[in-house]
Amino acid sequence: MSSLIRLSNRAADSFGHYVRKFVETVVGYLVFVWELFKNIPGAFSNFHTTVEQMYSMGVTSIPVVFAASVATGSIMAWQLAYQFADMIPLVFVGMAVGKSVMVELCPILTAMVLAGRVGASMCSELGTMAVTEQLDAYKVLGLNPYKFLLAPRLIATVLMLPVLTIISILIGLLGGFTVAYFFKDVSWHVFFYGVRMFYQDWDFIVGLIKAALFGFFIASYACYFGYTTSNGAEGVGRSTKATVVASMTSILIGGFMLSKFLLI
Repeated sequence: MSSLIRLSNRAADSFGHYVRKFVETVVGYLVFVWELFKNIPGAFSNFHTTVEQMYSMGVTSIPVVFAASVATGSIMAWQLAYQFADMIPLVFVGMAVGKSVMVELCPILTAMVLAGRVGASMCSELGTMAVTEQLDAYKVLGLNPYKFLLAPRLIATVLMLPVLTIISILIGLLGGFTVAYFFKDVSWHVFFYGVRMFYQDWDFIVGLIKAALFGFFIASYACYFGYTTSNGAEGVGRSTKATVVASMTSILIGGFMLSKFLLI
């Protein structure tokens, strides 16, 4: 009986430790984001750094976004054409592919690809600077890390993710048409007539709103966990893992919540 009580107490202590750590992380993140927002106007005086980050995060990510988008559109078109065959007119393939890639699939999958590629890279870079005392050197020199390092990364990610999402939607539609044309004999006219038939500007706008929010998630988590990294290389690894997990979880939950409130 006494061993059972000790085990219960140990489990309760462990649970309490993780809850306290989670609450401290959330509060620290919110304080960090507030400080980050206060320094965003100052980042525009150093806009060349933001442009460099936009190129590093956005332009260099186009090949991996291209591959993910082609796969997304192709798989959707194949599955829909297979399910609709002999039951539903294939013009609805274009409609379903268009709706799904604009509103859900391309914004979410593009963000998840960027979370793994850009978020992890950004966090590990900042984490390495933290454990090697480069961030402390910024402060000693009178340079604000929020203004010169963190805010430009946030602005660049929030601006570039909608652009990459637009590219992803276009590539996804073309990939879907290619598969539907070569494997299910769906013509260009039929496929894109279906895309246009139920198209609404609001669907496209919702996709871009999601992309901007996902960009904020990726950059803010990467900056926070990278900036607060400690304990050397091991700490960099933990921070990078936390960034990717938090980003992907927030992307999935945020995508659902935005769909619920914006698509009524």
